[in-house]
Amino acid sequence: MENNNRFSRTESLLGQENFSRLRMSTVMIIGLGAVGGYVLEALARAGINHLILVDFDCVEISNINRQILALDSTIGNKKSVLAAQRVQEINPDCHVEIFDLFVNADTLSQLPIEKTDFVVDAIDSLNPKCLLIETLYRKRIPFISSMGAALKTDPSKIKLQPLDKTQNCPLARFVRKRLKRRGCDLKEIICVSSDEIVHVSENALFIENNNSSRGRSRHTMGSLPTVTAIFGLTIANEVILRLSGYK
Repeated sequence: MENNNRFSRTESLLGQENFSRLRMSTVMIIGLGAVGGYVLEALARAGINHLILVDFDCVEISNINRQILALDSTIGNKKSVLAAQRVQEINPDCHVEIFDLFVNADTLSQLPIEKTDFVVDAIDSLNPKCLLIETLYRKRIPFISSMGAALKTDPSKIKLQPLDKTQNCPLARFVRKRLKRRGCDLKEIICVSSDEIVHVSENALFIENNNSSRGRSRHTMGSLPTVTAIFGLTIANEVILRLSGYK
């Protein structure tokens, strides 16, 4: 281990063999917003050498309060392109692939999910999220899914847990119902969610919009940069430990 290696502290903690295993892994992150952006940041800084980044969206001014890629100078730019540029600044040796698309039944087949070691689901639209989770579950591809971070304020209530154990998360409730009907074993679906109780009508979370290619439209809900970042970093930490074999 070279002392001037930019990842020497990670290697020192994980051990050379585990760190080498981590570096050689391929991770796909789907959704590069409030949660996915922090997953990306941590995995790039951990030294992973192959990242596949998926997002169709552009930075908006309203993203600045919680998204690491959102700056005054990046408004209007593609998140996938910005993400790739940021990774290259962190680790020039990292091979980055970007897919500028919205995940749905027509586009999911375009993603090389079977060539990945791990997938992170940071999608915030219900229909695409359920489709992705079911596909990964059926194909036995390791993944972690992010549930809803909006309206949450208590970091101590954030947990990594099976989907069937989630509480007080309306998004997780919708996902559970759909996946259970489709025959998925909810105990095998690992997610990050918050058990914090918030007072909001379920009807305020999802409104059916069959004319939208983005699945369901959503009401705007308040969110903190702290909570969304913790969601993302919790996911990234678990990915690092699993892929390295440290855990």
